[in-house]
Amino acid sequence: MSIAGRLENLLGATVLAGADRTTAAVADALGGGGAAPGVIVHLAAYPGESAEALHRVLGISQPATVQVVQRLVDRGLVERRPGRDRRTHALHLTPDGRRMHAALLERRGEVLADLLAPLSRAERERLVPLLEKVVSGLADDRPEALTVCRQCDRDACCSGPGCPLDHTLT
Repeated sequence: MSIAGRLENLLGATVLAGADRTTAAVADALGGGGAAPGVIVHLAAYPGESAEALHRVLGISQPATVQVVQRLVDRGLVERRPGRDRRTHALHLTPDGRRMHAALLERRGEVLADLLAPLSRAERERLVPLLEKVVSGLADDRPEALTVCRQCDRDACCSGPGCPLDHTLT
């Protein structure tokens, strides 16, 4: 197997294991998975978004988005407020929703820290700029960037030199 083939295979296994583990941990913290964690994380960063904006970020249908939002409203995690017109609602996290957001990011962080545990501090420091470069290539425009970052810890990402997807703002 070539070095490229090996690298792709190792990356594929890492990405799949990371996705499986974070999905399970976040679903456990929330008491359910699917698109709900993305709704909570996105609304924490962009309060007042509409279900229409959410459905584009989540990559699911409008009816499915409405169902996810309704479940979160029923659980007291999201509230609807008057939107910019009579047809839309501005969606906001409730205090319980903000606490859930913190719990989701904490669980996600724990799982990802476990994945990185075999690496030394120096190895992690060398990995950061490589992953920043990979992430910067994941989106060419703002809608794609919002989808990529739908479960990101924005404080952690933006505490350094800036988000690797800042180029999508222009």
